[in-house]
Amino acid sequence: MEKIRLGRTDMRVSRLGMGAWQFSGDAWGAFSYEQAKAVVAKALEVGINFFDTAAVYGRGRSEEFLGRAIRELGARDQVYIATKIHGDWLRRVDILASVENQRRRLGVDAIDLYQVHWPACWHNTPICETMKTLEELVDRGLVRYIGISNFPLALLEHARSCLSRTDIVTSQNRYNLIEREADKELLPYLRREGIVLIAWSPLAKGVLTGKYTPENLPQFEDVRRNDPLFTPGNLKTAAPVVEELKRIAAKYGKTPAQVALNWLIRDPWIYPIPGAKTPEQVTENAGAVGWLMSDDEWRTLDRLGWDISQRILYVTW
Repeated sequence: MEKIRLGRTDMRVSRLGMGAWQFSGDAWGAFSYEQAKAVVAKALEVGINFFDTAAVYGRGRSEEFLGRAIRELGARDQVYIATKIHGDWLRRVDILASVENQRRRLGVDAIDLYQVHWPACWHNTPICETMKTLEELVDRGLVRYIGISNFPLALLEHARSCLSRTDIVTSQNRYNLIEREADKELLPYLRREGIVLIAWSPLAKGVLTGKYTPENLPQFEDVRRNDPLFTPGNLKTAAPVVEELKRIAAKYGKTPAQVALNWLIRDPWIYPIPGAKTPEQVTENAGAVGWLMSDDEWRTLDRLGWDISQRILYVTW
């Protein structure tokens, strides 16, 4: 698979990575270690070398499964591991404890990318206390790079102002064809500053795969149960972009999911990390790389997705 430099880092990563939220065993349904190892093995086989997890995924379970699989597959020197610290653990004392736990679960000396999962909403920890502690971890060689996740622009700018010897290199945000709030102010800023947007939920939790309609909803054994995207009204609103994805997919011998991911990787500052519950889904995700739709098709999807994104409703009662 094509490799790119991840923003201002020295990491040469596959053009798309893989999210490991599904390894948690709770958010996306039951998931065994054997399943996780099979998914990681297939990812390595198709050339994916960037894996993203978090402490909160299954209370460390995802980190344990990912670290064990990479170790047993003998792939530590071939991959980059990103993880996130719980948004309620952002005091200095908590960060210092958590990073040791996370390094142990992952089985690594240094975490390649350590991200703040969300701002300190409940404990009111000063952002500079958090960021200066993360900078200390970089100085000590426990973390190579730092990033943030789910921060609005104003907080991202403040977080950067707290740093003196390093900088934030990535911002992980929910971003896909039909969820485009980052386009309003965050993404232009990131491009200008050379910060990569790591796109979580790049397939809108499955809406863009074409599998679901108002008459054919997921079984809701997972986090989609309460996701507003899966209300019948929003699925109906999203239908035109799904139909366009299917049309383009048929032309290129691809799937709607591959087209939706291909739309994202057109932008060098966007780095999608789709999840996968089976080796077959890993292979499908990888098929988003190595081809290009036409400029007109890309623009049509872009305009259609933006229009739909402004009509999606998150209000459900």
